[in-house]
Amino acid sequence: MEHLLHAGQGPSWRGLVQEGRRLAQLTEEMDVTENEDVLVHDEFLVCGGVVTHVLKCGPWSDLFSTKDSPKLLVLIITGNPGVPAFYTEFVKALYLSLQKRYPVWVISHAGHVSAPRGVKVDEEVPKDPSPRKLDDAVGLEGQVEHKLAFLRRCVPATLRLVLISHSVGSYILLEMMKRAPQLPVLRSLLLFPTIERIAKTPNGQLATPLLCWLRYALYVPIYIGLSLLPARVQAILANLILQSLKMENAVTSRHVMNSVNMDCIANAMYLGSQEMRTILERDNDTIQKHLKKLTFYYGTSDLWCPIQFYEDIKKDFPSGDIKLCEKGINHAFVMSSNQEMATMIADWLKDDLAKI
Repeated sequence: MEHLLHAGQGPSWRGLVQEGRRLAQLTEEMDVTENEDVLVHDEFLVCGGVVTHVLKCGPWSDLFSTKDSPKLLVLIITGNPGVPAFYTEFVKALYLSLQKRYPVWVISHAGHVSAPRGVKVDEEVPKDPSPRKLDDAVGLEGQVEHKLAFLRRCVPATLRLVLISHSVGSYILLEMMKRAPQLPVLRSLLLFPTIERIAKTPNGQLATPLLCWLRYALYVPIYIGLSLLPARVQAILANLILQSLKMENAVTSRHVMNSVNMDCIANAMYLGSQEMRTILERDNDTIQKHLKKLTFYYGTSDLWCPIQFYEDIKKDFPSGDIKLCEKGINHAFVMSSNQEMATMIADWLKDDLAKI
């Protein structure tokens, strides 16, 4: 209340009332984002021949059930590494920001998560729409087919979709819409989209030699480190890192170790190498075809996606919904800006959701 006090004067009555309202609003927001019991549960299934982790927020687990079925699914496609646990707080914040009306799910990338010991994994069966193994499932092309296979298996074809992608997930999202234009997509939101010239970006110039030329050399110290450190010590170190990144929560702490193994780390690095080599030119044809359903959100200091990319796409698609961040949110928004991002997305979707 310091801003209400003036030298030699007490607080005004109007100031006290305004401050009381502000504090009440802050308390209500804190109650919503921190204290409300939000239902989050996990599912491990085999999709396209690969173990897949789906983090689900909301009471809906089987979307094919006719009892209280939702009208829409919000599906999040992650960046790299594709570990749903990193998005836990964002998923919860978005679910609450959407008034708990729709399920919010986040799907792992193929090969980036292993199932915990003793956890039931839902295997594919011949009657499933996609019971086959994907070619190079952990590569960039395979990740696209992996997400489409998941939708065919786990989501009714009539259910409306809001697709939210982060970083390289945006490239995957555009490829999904290109290959399956029949998807009932209401809106696609591409957050900090790495959809072009990744290797030429400041971070890409550093990552390219490491991921494309020195990747196998890096496997050796990683393997030795994982072999020498007991699992308990690895878990302690992982939790310390999560604490330093302000990402520690029950779900993340429980599942992060599912990705701290040589296979998952190698798969994430392999995907990164393909990103550098494959994501070159922006897919303007697909963007133009689906422009009315697309919302792009660019950062002002994104070393994976410089502001020049925003200016270029804005120039090429002047009628598109292409936004530039005004809040200073970082590329890795799940580390610090989950509530801000969730609140903005809920506002962006307001008009679309009013139509269903």
